[in-house]
Amino acid sequence: MPPTRPKAVAGNPKERKTEARQRLISEHVIAQGSCTAQELAAQFGVSIMTVHRDLDELERRGIVRKFHGGVTAQASGVFESQLSYRMISKAQEKSAIAQAALEYVEPGMSVMLDDSTSTLHMIPGLAERTPLHIATTFLAGLRRLADLAADSDLTVIGLGGVYDLPHDSFVGMQCLEQISGIRADALFMSTSAVSTTDAFHQEERIVALKRAMVRAATKRYLLVDNTKLGRVALHKIVPLEEFDLVITDAGADPEILAAWDAAGIRHQVAK
Repeated sequence: MPPTRPKAVAGNPKERKTEARQRLISEHVIAQGSCTAQELAAQFGVSIMTVHRDLDELERRGIVRKFHGGVTAQASGVFESQLSYRMISKAQEKSAIAQAALEYVEPGMSVMLDDSTSTLHMIPGLAERTPLHIATTFLAGLRRLADLAADSDLTVIGLGGVYDLPHDSFVGMQCLEQISGIRADALFMSTSAVSTTDAFHQEERIVALKRAMVRAATKRYLLVDNTKLGRVALHKIVPLEEFDLVITDAGADPEILAAWDAAGIRHQVAK
C-alpha cells in the first residue's frame, strides 16, 4: 500500500499564511469594489492558480463573487453586493439616513427591520426610544439588539428560518409565516436598486421577504443611499408609492428627486 499522507495540522504555518493572504485579498477587493485575478496575483506575489483557489474559498464563504476574469464585491442586476462590502460602503450617508429615520420612532411602538446595513445604524438610537418591540431577520441586528436589551426596555423578536450566509439573515417559508403572523407599527427597510418609480432587488428569496414585511407593517419607510438610486435589478419588490416615506442622503441626484416630486413620492433628504 502507498504510504498514507499525513493530515494537515490546523493552524500550521502554511495554513496560517493562506488564511492571512485570503484575509488581505478580501480586504483589497472590498476596498476596491472589484479587480482582476491578474491584479491580485501581482499585488500578493502569487500565481494566478493560487489566486483562483483563494477566490474560490472566499466566494464559498460569501465574501466575494467571481466573474469571468475577476472578482467583485459590488452589486449587479442579478446579484446583490456582498455583506462585507455593504457594511463599509457609504457608512456616513447611511448613518445620516438612520438618524433621520429615528425621528419616526416613538416609545411604545413595534418596529420591524430588514437585513439592510442601513438599519444597523438605527439600532443605538432605538435603545434611546424605549419601550419598543423590535423584530428582524438580520442576525447582525439581533446580536446588537440583544446586547442593548440587557440595559434597556427592548423586546427583541427574532424572525427565524433557513440561515442565509451571504446576507447573514434568515429566509424561507418558516420566516415568511412568522412575518405574516405579526403586525408592526413601522417597517424600516432598504434595497439594492431604486428607480424613479419602483424598488428592486436581485434575489427572489429576498424579494419575497421584503414584500411580506411591507404587507405586515402599518407605516413603511425605505432607507436608500444615493448609490442605489436610478438603478433597476431583476425583481421588482413594490412601487415606491407603497412607502410612506423614502429617506435618502444629500448625494442624491436632483433629477431623481424632481421625478419623485412629480410622481408624488414622499421623500426626505437626510443632512
